[in-house]
Amino acid sequence: MELPFAESYKIKMVEHLRRSTREEREQWIREANYNLFKLKSEQVFIDLLTDSGTGAMSDRQWSEMMLGDESYAGASSYFKMKDTIREILGFEYFLPTHQGRAAENVLFSALVKAGDIVPGNSHFDTTKGHIEFRKAKAVDCTIAEAFDTTVNHPFKGNLDLTKLEDVLKSHPKEKVPFIVVTVTCNSSGGQPVSMENLRGVRQLADKYGIMVVFDSARFAENAYFIKTREAGYAGKTIREIVLEMFSYADAMTMSSKKDAIVNMGGFIGMRSKELFEKASVFNIMFEGYITYGGMSGRDMNALAQGLREGTCFDYLETRISQVAYLGQRLVDFGVPVQQPFGGHAIFVDAKRFLPQLPREQFQAQTLAVELYLEGGVRGVEIGALLADRDPETRENRYPALELLRLTIPRRVYTNNHMDYVATALANVYERRNSIIKGLKITGEAPIMRHFTVDLAKV
Repeated sequence: MELPFAESYKIKMVEHLRRSTREEREQWIREANYNLFKLKSEQVFIDLLTDSGTGAMSDRQWSEMMLGDESYAGASSYFKMKDTIREILGFEYFLPTHQGRAAENVLFSALVKAGDIVPGNSHFDTTKGHIEFRKAKAVDCTIAEAFDTTVNHPFKGNLDLTKLEDVLKSHPKEKVPFIVVTVTCNSSGGQPVSMENLRGVRQLADKYGIMVVFDSARFAENAYFIKTREAGYAGKTIREIVLEMFSYADAMTMSSKKDAIVNMGGFIGMRSKELFEKASVFNIMFEGYITYGGMSGRDMNALAQGLREGTCFDYLETRISQVAYLGQRLVDFGVPVQQPFGGHAIFVDAKRFLPQLPREQFQAQTLAVELYLEGGVRGVEIGALLADRDPETRENRYPALELLRLTIPRRVYTNNHMDYVATALANVYERRNSIIKGLKITGEAPIMRHFTVDLAKV
């Protein structure tokens, strides 16, 4: 008899969770102006808002914390992190930052100027925000299959190489500072990019003399999908796949709060000494000295250890299998989700879930609120609120996908929690036809509004 699947870790410490009543949740979400970011954590039973910094660190990571060197300059923790990045990712130069958007801020300050064009695969919110803040334009070149949640394509994060070449051909290379490739692609549903596609992007970049930058927050999950879905890689280790992936990049940004399983931290990896020196100026201005860059020594130690653990196959199989478990439970209930399942979250298709709501009433945000009211589960909208307004016309942008992201923290919840989430959402699905009014904006920031937006019922 084949042995059943079991997690590749055991639990050493637990945290108490409080169940709330629906009446309490109705009051709390009203006081938060229907923005789930504004809820207090104790008002949430199961928190699937993000996997960023919410994972459970291992005993070895906690041990590394105690060995942290807090010297302002030249700390041993910096060199431990430097050696780990060189070994696992292959980058000779790196700058530590306090998180991923800080890495983008530093690197883009060195590379992006007004009027530039930055093609990529469904740029995520901070990436697009940093581009548009600099009066440049993000151009989405993702394959068409990514925008149909019913299509079962193994690599929905892929760039359409024809679209990409059209962008490169139609703009002088001085106007295209780099191509950004997000691995995995968050906005299209945590979908991976194939090695074949990464190779194709590199060939086009070389043809037109353009840099390639990876947004690498979930690079290890991407490597897992290459190993399990792409021909020729089943016999490769995760580390071997990772090294090949990054061989096609000139630079990378990393939010280490994801695949390095730490609560805070990030970095920039670079091959060019010239770029390193240019970016170092901005790192010192925005983050701190180049050997700590906004991070403590203990956090750098935990990050280095997390990169090692996060690129182990057994860990990745446990992590991604739990995501798939939730996805299959929802499919069994008839809930429409992005398929195939991605690496860090299940993305519910709010357009198919609530087709009766007009897009102007923010279907995914409405669904997120309904799920919270039903069971105290906090998800996050990946749709029109996150898409923000066009920086020139100031009109709302309505993306092809309107998604509710249920993001699973690493090594935190059990499959019993996943059953609870699936049942809560199934209950909402059963009463979906009674949801006839959505939400409207009553106050918003000029950029990246979804974090602080105020909403009201229509």
